[in-house]
Amino acid sequence: MYENTFPSKRYKHTIEFLKEVVPNTNVNILDLGVRNPFVDFMEREGYTVQNTTGEDLDLDTTAVQKEDYDVLTAFEIFEHLLSPFHVVKDVKATKIVASIPLKLWFSEAYQSKTDPWDRHYHEFEDWQFDWVFEKAGWEIKKRQKFTNPVKKLGIRPLLRLFTPRYYLIYAEKKS
Repeated sequence: MYENTFPSKRYKHTIEFLKEVVPNTNVNILDLGVRNPFVDFMEREGYTVQNTTGEDLDLDTTAVQKEDYDVLTAFEIFEHLLSPFHVVKDVKATKIVASIPLKLWFSEAYQSKTDPWDRHYHEFEDWQFDWVFEKAGWEIKKRQKFTNPVKKLGIRPLLRLFTPRYYLIYAEKKS
């Protein structure tokens, strides 16, 4: 169904996961981070999406404290924050769909050589990511890990064929 329409396996997995856990497209989504190519895929599926504006969420969580959205999405955002706990705790929506790159034993945390904002302060293990949500008052209802092989030669690309790189969760706020 999605062959040749997604730039990566990651997008395909993510949109399928989102459609499964948030099947009703009559919801307002707040997507953490500035508008990005994946938002186009969500909108093509019928979701109404607004994005945060690039504010430093470590210092100011006002964007997630608004009441005008039903679901928060955060796809590869939390690893860029020094303290994702505060953002997760301050979310007003009752549902979150989020993904992160997992910490891999054979690869160091990502850090751009040219962009000081494009770095990973955290590359979580799955249990660590779960713990952030549970401690902030969320219950994780669904989890999924998946690989994302790269078309390169070498030991690391070979390991990426069978080592999960991404972790998706769907969580609901505890009452």
